[in-house]
Amino acid sequence: MNINVFLPILVAFVLTLIIGMPVIKFLRKMKMRQTERSDGVASHLQKVGTPTMGGIIIIAALVLTSVFYIPNFPQILPVLILTVGFGIIGFLDDYLKVVKKHPDGLKSGQKMILQILITAVFAVFITYSEHISMHLLIPFGGGRAIELGWFAYVLLFVAVIGTVNGTNFTDGLDGLASSVTVVVAAFFTVVSILLGQGVAPFTAAMIGALLGFLVFNVYPAKIFMGDTGSLALGGFVIGTAYVMDMPLFVIIIGLIYVIEVASVMIQVVYFKKTGGKRFFKMAPIHHHFELMGWSETRVVAVFTIITLFLCMVAFMGVV
Repeated sequence: MNINVFLPILVAFVLTLIIGMPVIKFLRKMKMRQTERSDGVASHLQKVGTPTMGGIIIIAALVLTSVFYIPNFPQILPVLILTVGFGIIGFLDDYLKVVKKHPDGLKSGQKMILQILITAVFAVFITYSEHISMHLLIPFGGGRAIELGWFAYVLLFVAVIGTVNGTNFTDGLDGLASSVTVVVAAFFTVVSILLGQGVAPFTAAMIGALLGFLVFNVYPAKIFMGDTGSLALGGFVIGTAYVMDMPLFVIIIGLIYVIEVASVMIQVVYFKKTGGKRFFKMAPIHHHFELMGWSETRVVAVFTIITLFLCMVAFMGVV
């Protein structure tokens, strides 16, 4: 295996294990604990008290591993900025919820402004980067790409904010967001090597960090990633897609994220239009399946397998 792939996976994995237990103990000591909806899935009430904000473990391992590769792989920097930037927004949201006891964390308007600002920084960076274009590879297009002119920036803001929030909604079960995203990261790693896109060390480091985090995050989870982690993962997914000219592929490889956020939108609209009726038993959709009798582990396994299958489909659309 390419040393620029194997080594980041190994280093990030080991770093996550080393960092993990002290961080979990610290978060538990500081009483940074998960809360659960009283009207949600009954089995989730046993999760109350589990430490959250564990995304800082993923981000720390990712940064410590990938920063050394930036001089030789400059495409990594904008993705790292987007990943850490959204991680900081998530950290602020978690901090307000867990420490300051603000039930909703950041207000929706505040969160949107911060997300727009981080996205704008990313847009400016890739605009002036000599290593990144705004061309969009067409899935199953035989290597053909399109250029949308100024509309590409409109699409960028929609794609970034939509993907980040879709990833955020996916983080609702033990190991779900981590498992789905590690498959997506593996897809990016393989394609980056194949096309010489120059982000393989970074995507490989994410594989290692997520595999390490899953040691603590699989059912029953010892720690949750919180918005700190889920927003950072969203930034990673869409940021990587853009530096690889592959944002259109996110619709395929990230279909789970799309379905998760769509289920919430459908639920809200249907609830308002019907005067209180629900389209799903509960949204996001992973909770719907739980209330149908699926176990957490089954939902995670099925969603991960679906993502694996979709990544194989997307790979056929690249080569």
